[in-house]
Amino acid sequence: MIPRKAGEAEDWEAIRGLILRAFAFMEGRIDPPSSAHRLTPEAIARQAREGEVWLLGDPPVACLFLTPRPQALYLGKMAVEPARQGRGLGRALMAVAEDRARALGLPALELETRIELVENQAAFRAMGFAQVAASAHPGFDRPTSLTFRRALGPAPARARG
Repeated sequence: MIPRKAGEAEDWEAIRGLILRAFAFMEGRIDPPSSAHRLTPEAIARQAREGEVWLLGDPPVACLFLTPRPQALYLGKMAVEPARQGRGLGRALMAVAEDRARALGLPALELETRIELVENQAAFRAMGFAQVAASAHPGFDRPTSLTFRRALGPAPARARG
């Protein structure tokens, strides 16, 4: 499956549905609830215009939002269809993020995950990310999110085909 950048004529509602299905496991586990519940098709289209939205499959079975920041490429809303998880789709999207960060001249990738989602934290650590910060959502007096960052070295050599 070849990653593709979302265009203007995407089915934004289908992408929203993918995200909601992929994030459903968080229900009742995270507080406050996921911002995915407030995500609209219009907001996804805006993300595609102002940042980037990358997709796998047609209809999409995986997606990733990318937003350039001054010192890193921010990865948001990485979602893989639950029935397709564990098949390397997240890794494929992570490779897209690495390529895009290098193309944009950014030295690192950055993402956030909720403090309760220890399995996500373990997965990101296994991908070479390190926790660099903790933050609280408005109205909370305890950390609710963790920020992870991974510095990018030189691009790996690609096999010639």
